[in-house]
Amino acid sequence: MTNLEELGQKAQNAAFELGQLGTKAKNAALMAMADSLVLNTKQIIEANKEDYDNAEKNGVKKAMLDRLLLTPDRINDMATGLRQVMDLPDPIGKIDRGWQTETGLDITQERVPLGVIGMIYEARPNVTVDAAGLCFKAGNAVILRGGKEAINSNIALSETLRQALKKVGITEDAVQLIDDVSHETAQKMMELSEYIDVLIPRGSGKFIKMVVDKAKVPIIETGAGNCHIYVDKDANLDKALQIIINAKVQRPSVCNAAEKVILHKDIANEFLPDLYDALRANSVEVRGDTLSRAIEPDIIPATEEDWDTEYDDYIIAIKIVDSLDQAVKHINKYNTKHSESIITENYTASRKFMKQIDAAVVYTNASTRFTDGQQFGFGAEIGISTQKLHARGPMGANELTTTKYLVQGDGQIRL
Repeated sequence: MTNLEELGQKAQNAAFELGQLGTKAKNAALMAMADSLVLNTKQIIEANKEDYDNAEKNGVKKAMLDRLLLTPDRINDMATGLRQVMDLPDPIGKIDRGWQTETGLDITQERVPLGVIGMIYEARPNVTVDAAGLCFKAGNAVILRGGKEAINSNIALSETLRQALKKVGITEDAVQLIDDVSHETAQKMMELSEYIDVLIPRGSGKFIKMVVDKAKVPIIETGAGNCHIYVDKDANLDKALQIIINAKVQRPSVCNAAEKVILHKDIANEFLPDLYDALRANSVEVRGDTLSRAIEPDIIPATEEDWDTEYDDYIIAIKIVDSLDQAVKHINKYNTKHSESIITENYTASRKFMKQIDAAVVYTNASTRFTDGQQFGFGAEIGISTQKLHARGPMGANELTTTKYLVQGDGQIRL
């Protein structure tokens, strides 16, 4: 079994070293990591092919295989993401606010690293690179523990990043991978509160709940996305059709893919047949309530469980409602507080929806697929936080910091 205490101590030592680095040194290291990924593309793809072939043999579904797959373009995208992180403002040392008290104390609130971040995630090797780059930019060491499906890919990626750090004279222990994918080691990592300052899980809703239930390290919940698109009675239906197909079909296995469509009754008869045909043309299984099945009898009956389910697959469920208020009530009951969208040309309806929906990201007339650190201009993301503390939505480098107060006095004592 991997010696996690040793990894933890190395990570703490690395975090101290990273906390002393200036922006120029960090950016040089990020550039070296990006270049190293591109130079080692062949070896990374060879490792990924072994993972992909094993997953295919084990019957992993198509949408999940897409998450696992690495191509030259995807590796190049990872490198581009690291370069974008390099170009972002350095959050460390940023002054959030400052003031002087009546006693003459000068107080500033300054951004500092969290310290050691633990990442525990399923079969998405891109997380290895995104997490390492963002943690590094924010001055944090990271301990990575990916799923068994991507173990060879993760080893190849992490070693590539570590070699790049070593080449520029920075401790390679800033990025460490746990190569033991046993449940026992995962459980021990979740309890490593002496060394890990915060643990960030990424994966399915079931996986995240397991980590939350078992961890002793503070958690930032990310990822689970039971995302809805509501088509209002005042929607542009051509716009709605394009948005829904994009949100469901482009990458159905990711957390910002649409899982449910809510239709206002006034447009359902006109819109649902076209929507159904477009979804089926893209191999999407369509489930629905009684009202939707009255319009399209071939729709599969939806169960109560469907409304709670994040499919991560070519499946979608449809519900017809009487009003915007009913849509909001349904979404707030079943969503995972990730991303929700309204399609409407009615400004009042848009503002009401955006104000009343409880989610990290709320859209008008746009696909939920934009909930992404790179799309938001963060370079990359370590995850989409679906909780309210201490960060919410796509988590970039700034969200991987905390603050401390620096107080300058001149001999003051409290009376």
